[in-house]
Amino acid sequence: MDLRPPGLRSIGNSLYIKRMLTILLILPLAILHILLLFFSDVACISLMRMPAYRVIAESLIGICMSLKALVTPFPWTRYSKKLSAKIEKLRCIGLFVAEEATARDMRLAESTVGKLEDGNRLRLFLLVDKDDGIIVDAKFQAFGQSALLGAAEVACELLIGKNYDQAKRISTTLIDQQVRDRSENPAFPMEAAPLLNLVVEAIELAAEQCTDLPLSTSYVAPPVGMGQVEVREGGYPGWLELPQSQRVAVIEEVLNQDIRPYIALDAGGVEVVSLLGEFNLIIAYQGSCTSCYSSVGTTLSYIQQVLRAKVHPSLNVTPNIEFH
Repeated sequence: MDLRPPGLRSIGNSLYIKRMLTILLILPLAILHILLLFFSDVACISLMRMPAYRVIAESLIGICMSLKALVTPFPWTRYSKKLSAKIEKLRCIGLFVAEEATARDMRLAESTVGKLEDGNRLRLFLLVDKDDGIIVDAKFQAFGQSALLGAAEVACELLIGKNYDQAKRISTTLIDQQVRDRSENPAFPMEAAPLLNLVVEAIELAAEQCTDLPLSTSYVAPPVGMGQVEVREGGYPGWLELPQSQRVAVIEEVLNQDIRPYIALDAGGVEVVSLLGEFNLIIAYQGSCTSCYSSVGTTLSYIQQVLRAKVHPSLNVTPNIEFH
């Protein structure tokens, strides 16, 4: 028998009801939290076998996968040292606004890729010269894993000084090569491929906003600085003892890793015609390089510098302009 006055009884009953409602509301959330933290998608898949909970389970699987992508970082030990340094000191983080672009008489190209619910989202901002289509500055904002930040940082550095047409040719391989410690070792782990693809997609979307701008017909993409090329002391080991076929294979490998990706920015190419003796290499240009004045100037000098640094210091490169 309740001996409390009626007023206190009503207050007690209302408090009891509120507590029960609170428990009923919190309990499902607590169960969901436990599923996400301890059982993850395994618990969700188990629920899939129960028809009454199939719709809920399908939703939980999506949440679990997004949560895993968000909280599972790529191990830093699998990044190259150059990539880790880029991530630790981001220089291109930020944004541009329309007023700033107008004040500088530039075209602002902006793109957004990825989804917050998937754990990775990127916004890219380019300031493009209206007279020649050159990207004079690039910045980004990102939410996601450190590999996405590093890829966006490297891409922005690559974009500055290129025109929008060359920007569309920047590939995931080129971004990776920019921050490799050794040319044969990738800078990003294999699992970061979707993040690199996001960055390339953002570049393509932004560049498409500039296709109405004129391009300079005499512009040539500046090659990567020699400071970024790994110098192999004394050249390739055993170069003089290698058979001719292996020497050509070594040269082809260097061309693929350190030269062709940059020439491809200008829709050009280079191939080996022949190797005469030990040190005289004959090459042929392809695509736009066949009619470019720098093919016997800046581009040729760069190709020879890289091959001397990574193959042999006595290597001489001669272009066969008629072979294409």
